[in-house]
Amino acid sequence: MTAIIDTFDSTIDTSLAWLIDEGAGFFNAMSTAMDGAYAAINTLLMFAPWWGVVLAVGLIGWRLVGLLFAVTAVAGLWLCQAMGLWSETMATLTLVFSSTLLALLIAIPAGVVVGLSARWKHGAELVLDFIQTMPPYIFLLPGIALLGYGPATAIWATCLVAIPPALRLTAHGVFMTPVQYCELGSAVGMKTASQVMKIRLPFAIPSILAGINQSLMLSFGMVVIAGIAGSGGLGQTIYEAVRTLKIDLAVNAGIAIVILTIVLDRISQAMCTTEKGAV
Repeated sequence: MTAIIDTFDSTIDTSLAWLIDEGAGFFNAMSTAMDGAYAAINTLLMFAPWWGVVLAVGLIGWRLVGLLFAVTAVAGLWLCQAMGLWSETMATLTLVFSSTLLALLIAIPAGVVVGLSARWKHGAELVLDFIQTMPPYIFLLPGIALLGYGPATAIWATCLVAIPPALRLTAHGVFMTPVQYCELGSAVGMKTASQVMKIRLPFAIPSILAGINQSLMLSFGMVVIAGIAGSGGLGQTIYEAVRTLKIDLAVNAGIAIVILTIVLDRISQAMCTTEKGAV
């Protein structure tokens, strides 16, 4: 047994070393692209005055959720600015948006394909269970080795964490389409692609929207952990505060994360509910 474990460990180390040596150009380009996208989005968010962003969030919250939530969201975001953590809050928002968007671009198409077959769905669930039960720190290690320290590693690791719920719920929604509707589509001569677009996807939309919300929430948790990889934002602020025993700064950053998470969760839930009603 010891020999098997030693062989497995050696294979992992050798494979990672081979990737670092042979794929240096590819991973450097990937890191540059991710860092560039992060910088562009963050610059765009920071270009707007803080009060403009707060006002926009308040108006969106009022329209989608209600007046009480809008007032609470405005007060919470104002508190982030008052604590001197506005730039870190926007950096965290950038990381979450970037990671979640990348995860959804992978997860939703893959979930649609997986949901077409019970065998594929079962096989995918085994892989997704493995990913979701692994300690999140594990995903940072290959990212640091291949992409280096910085936002690129945070986006990579957060994307991996955000993929499973969106893929799982998308596949579930597609798979649970009533059989009689699919049979009717076949009876009128619809091809598989047409059935997916006109029958399966409309039925799967509520499940897909739930997956988007879950991916967004999991991204927040991973972004905080990714602070140890120099991701920037509130996660790195908390890591540095803990390392230097600045308890007040850690508490302030923690409060800012809670505020941002709640605001985005409520707005995304309201958007999902609106879309479900429209469907």
